[in-house]
Amino acid sequence: MTVKTFGLRVSSKPDMDIIDITGNVAGFVAKSGIKDGIVTIFVTGSTGSVSTIEFEPNLVKDMKKAMERIAPSDIEYEHHKTWGDHNGKSHVRATVMGPSLTVPFKDKKLLLGTWQQIVFIDFDVPARSREIVVQVIGD
Repeated sequence: MTVKTFGLRVSSKPDMDIIDITGNVAGFVAKSGIKDGIVTIFVTGSTGSVSTIEFEPNLVKDMKKAMERIAPSDIEYEHHKTWGDHNGKSHVRATVMGPSLTVPFKDKKLLLGTWQQIVFIDFDVPARSREIVVQVIGD
């Protein structure tokens, strides 16, 4: 078994940005030289998530509305008392979604559904530059 680790730097817009990283991940799988296996995508940071979605503008809007219902912007979070950065909602949303995703691949091709893209979701309040770890594992 071979393991190859790559880093991906992503810049996000403020207050929940959803970024399609499917092409980047596919590129790392191809570059790894590994034919069959899994790729794990992990965001370092407690206010970001990695998931899959049908990446189209109206579903992106729906996701933003859904996250607003799950962890509203207009309420006080206890976390605000700790740092005063007013991103309690960001932490809650990221915890609900999770920081990582594992996708199988075969013949260096991601085994995603037709309408399934890999996305990085930054829930934080300010715009950020994020590091995403992409680890390709297989033979």
